[in-house]
Amino acid sequence: MKDLKNIKYLILDMDGCVYHPKYLKTLFSQVSNRMTDFIALKLNIDKIKAKEIQADYFYKHDTSLNGLMKNYPDLIDPKEFLKYVHDIDLSFMKKDKILRQELENLKMRKLIFTNGSTDHAKNVLKHLGIDDLFQGIFDITDAEYQPKPEPKAFDLMTKKFDLNPSETIYVEDIAKNLSIGKERGCTTVWLINNEEWGNCLLYTSDAADEEDSVDLGGRRII
Repeated sequence: MKDLKNIKYLILDMDGCVYHPKYLKTLFSQVSNRMTDFIALKLNIDKIKAKEIQADYFYKHDTSLNGLMKNYPDLIDPKEFLKYVHDIDLSFMKKDKILRQELENLKMRKLIFTNGSTDHAKNVLKHLGIDDLFQGIFDITDAEYQPKPEPKAFDLMTKKFDLNPSETIYVEDIAKNLSIGKERGCTTVWLINNEEWGNCLLYTSDAADEEDSVDLGGRRII
């Protein structure tokens, strides 16, 4: 296991990482449904076809938005897309006092690195009662719409936050997104899950090296 004494920064992905797993299905089903509606509306197709495109672009282009922008540049306004799909009801999400205490105990700068929007991240963090504990958010707009794990997104993030990857813990639920962080020198943490899109075996990199990892009750430092 790596020496964590010199860690100064905590980088957290947003959805699937910050809040309790029990909230994921309720939250992301809303986002997914609104994404389907948006695609159907903009491309003038039925929802079944829209859902197929949504899934296909996610796997081929790392985010559905990235695929839409590449294939339909004249029809898709990314800011409109992000505002529409993240207009969801978070009333089910409660303040997490345990999470707040754990974050307060971490004496490091806490930052969000998301393929979603800043407004969505702020909304979730506020509902959890931890928004004041984070010093910054880097979203897909900051990344010039280049999604994780694109090197450009990671490098723009480190530049914005003025951080040294070798002094950083980077946490993700999608294993392949950690590859560039690992390459740049971060200590990477994969939140192990049973989702197909999160599986560490979906890609090949040093971040999947079992000999350089430790399982911490569902959190694997790699």
